Amino acid sequence: MSRAWCSALPGALRLALQITPNAKKTEVIGVLDDALKLKLQAQPIEGKANEALIKYLSGELGVPKSALTITHGLTSKRKLVEVASATLTPERVAQILLK
Repeated sequence: MSRAWCSALPGALRLALQITPNAKKTEVIGVLDDALKLKLQAQPIEGKANEALIKYLSGELGVPKSALTITHGLTSKRKLVEVASATLTPERVAQILLK
C-alpha cells in the first residue's frame, strides 16, 4: 500500500509536500496529485516556514527535529523531506498525518 507522496528509503522515508504558508493554523489538507498538502501558520520569510514545517512534522511523527532534512525545495512550495527513522513505515506515516 505504497503512496506516491511517501516512499521508503534505506533507514528513512521521503515525503513529497506541497506547502501553503500564511495560513490561519498549521494543518494537513490531504493528498494532492503526488504530494501531501499542508498549510503552515508561518510566513515564508527567512526560513520561518521551513522551521515551522520541521517542528510540525517532528511533533506529529514523534521523531527529533534532527531526524528531518529538507532535501529539495528550500525556497519552493514543493518540498522533499527525508525522515531518518528505522521504525516508521509509509503506511504508519499516512495513518498519522491523514488522521
